[in-house]
Amino acid sequence: MPDIKIKRQKLTTPVEEAYKLLRTNLFFCGRDKKVIAVTSSTMNEGKSMVSMNLALSLGEAGKKVILIDADLRNSTMTGKIRCTGEKYGLAYYLSDMVTFDQVICSTDYENLDIIMTGRFPPNPAELLSGKTFRNMLDQLRHIYDYVIIDTPPVNIVTDACVIAEKITGYIC
Repeated sequence: MPDIKIKRQKLTTPVEEAYKLLRTNLFFCGRDKKVIAVTSSTMNEGKSMVSMNLALSLGEAGKKVILIDADLRNSTMTGKIRCTGEKYGLAYYLSDMVTFDQVICSTDYENLDIIMTGRFPPNPAELLSGKTFRNMLDQLRHIYDYVIIDTPPVNIVTDACVIAEKITGYIC
């Protein structure tokens, strides 16, 4: 039984095709482009929706995907997606409070897992810039075809910038 049931918004045909085009463009970037962060310049520009729909589109194409909600300050996914069972969030893992397996949530979509934020920590930039986050991404690279990371806006806080050296690409 999945930990998360995702209520997917019905997309119009042009919007659905836009996500397929984004997915195809990502395929043409090469196999080494596996860890992709999605950001925007300011709040409410739809980066979380893009992250989720890109992850779903990749999964529908048969790719094994994990979506990480790394907006440890103001996650919009937290309000839309609920995890069932005893799962913790990214902040708990980065603070060495739980194990790797305790933060990964399965979904009702084939090929898609999610790591939610959990509680908002007092030091998100420090947690995301640390060795634990880098090691986690290294592990995920070997398990999943794609790691999609939803980050905070770059013009609001530094969090998206501090993970730049740990990823292989950005979508803005």
